[in-house]
Amino acid sequence: MTKDASYWIQKLGLQEHPEGGYYRQTYRADLVLAKQTLPPRYTGARSASTAIYFLLDGENFSAFHRLRSDELWHFYVGEALVVHVIEADGRYSEVKLGSNLEAGEAFQAVVKAGCWFASQVRDGKSFALVGCTVAPGFDFADFELAKRETLAQSYPQHRKLINRLTRE
Repeated sequence: MTKDASYWIQKLGLQEHPEGGYYRQTYRADLVLAKQTLPPRYTGARSASTAIYFLLDGENFSAFHRLRSDELWHFYVGEALVVHVIEADGRYSEVKLGSNLEAGEAFQAVVKAGCWFASQVRDGKSFALVGCTVAPGFDFADFELAKRETLAQSYPQHRKLINRLTRE
């Protein structure tokens, strides 16, 4: 029996994510870092680390967003996931998460704090199940979903990609 996206969504208890796709938090460190120990970009205390399962399927995509923390991505199963990254200075890069190392895919990759990023399943027909680990830990106060026109004005050279991978 081939396990499809709906199998993993049900088996792992995933729910819809505001940026697109499905997720479930699997870990939140008991260790809490006080606000005064963190860089000024954080508005309060944070767990030392958090982790989630994240699944994208078919034409669904994770819309451009950014975090105040680094995010380490881990590939688990499915087809390759492409993560599109725009750095603050406008440089674009593409991370391919998957199991075909000969094709330039990687099992793990990092998106640095402050970069805008979006993701999609490369073939647009299957699914990708990955994990994301954030340190200091994820808090929705550190999450910013891109506004299409604002992001496109900041990075006009990437307007076509931004138009495709934003929701508003």
